[in-house]
Amino acid sequence: MADNKLYEILGVSRNASDSEIKKQYRKLAKEFHPDKNPAAGDKFKEISYAYEILSDSKKRSLYDKVGLKGMQEGAQDGFGGDHLFSHLFGGGLFGGFGGLGGGGSRRRQRGEDTIHPLKVTLEDMYNGKTSKLQLSKNVICVTCAGKGSKSGNTERCQTCNGCGLKVTYRQIAPGMAQQTQTRCPDCLGEGEKINEKDRCTTCKGKKVCNETKILEVHIDKGMKENQKIFFRGEGDQQPDMEPGDVVIILQQKPHEKFQRNGDDLYFKHTITLTEALCGFSFVIHHLDGRDILVKHPPGDVIKPGGVKCVMNEGMPHYKNPFEKGNLYIPFEIKFPENHFTNETNLKALETLLPPRSEFTMPFGDHVEEVDLHDFDPSDKGNYSRNEAYASDDEEQMHGSGLQCAHQ
Repeated sequence: MADNKLYEILGVSRNASDSEIKKQYRKLAKEFHPDKNPAAGDKFKEISYAYEILSDSKKRSLYDKVGLKGMQEGAQDGFGGDHLFSHLFGGGLFGGFGGLGGGGSRRRQRGEDTIHPLKVTLEDMYNGKTSKLQLSKNVICVTCAGKGSKSGNTERCQTCNGCGLKVTYRQIAPGMAQQTQTRCPDCLGEGEKINEKDRCTTCKGKKVCNETKILEVHIDKGMKENQKIFFRGEGDQQPDMEPGDVVIILQQKPHEKFQRNGDDLYFKHTITLTEALCGFSFVIHHLDGRDILVKHPPGDVIKPGGVKCVMNEGMPHYKNPFEKGNLYIPFEIKFPENHFTNETNLKALETLLPPRSEFTMPFGDHVEEVDLHDFDPSDKGNYSRNEAYASDDEEQMHGSGLQCAHQ
């Protein structure tokens, strides 16, 4: 049996011409437009939806062949999901308006997601952990089933005429006015009001109640900073709305010893000059509680800024925890203080170290010997002004018999 629902909505025959369909649509649009007939909002949507399909030759041809139900099934089976309807209806969702039949149904609006950051340690992301999180959320009142009233009846707000918005005009200049829209103060944007005597005693007419829920958050091995964990449909509930999700965003606390880069770990370690030249051993207390013994043989010199790698001792790979990244150890070398060295030790040390590079002393008037001083970055300006010119300034002042005046 042919599907004539859209033709019936416009009040035209199945064989109506394009001009007849357009003429009838204009007539109905004027009659049921929300500005003139606020109570006919759904009817106007149906009319617009029917005209959108029947005014397009390709859409109308497909509708005449398979009807709305067949178009819906075609979008879901064999045509790549919503791709067909995205092409036909400009991205609109099938069944977006009530009363069209053909298996379509009004799709509920989706509520906002609830975003919640969760502080975790590097150990948590290395070993995995289950944390319990207490959240406060709105749920549909079970007493009134989300109606807000004892009888289940509501009244259209007279202030905003059911649209939930209050429109005000303000003159900003002669012949010019500014229009602003604000949430209706009487119905708080709901578009409807509940008689005070008829309000639900449990939710006080708010349609929802607040409840506390405990969520178990499973932190898998290898999860990373800012990774999201979703709890589908656990967001705030509202009547006639699909609840949003609760989204947990992991935030890693700073670690005093390890730093992470992807699946790799970095562990900075300071050694003495003796250890850099003659070898060393030390222990790393790892994130899973193991003690890792690190040994380096004598004679294999560690240079300042050198980095060594321990394979497969980094972070576990997410969803593949038996595979791990690497552990990198950047070395800092602590040199001995000046008072630890004397002439005897220096001569003995020089016999053990590689020979100095050859040096040839230059001669001539162009050669000037200078001294090296310890550098303090915070006092950089004083070096450039005072040290460079101190001797010249003193000679000039003493030679001319001038003295500095002290204030």
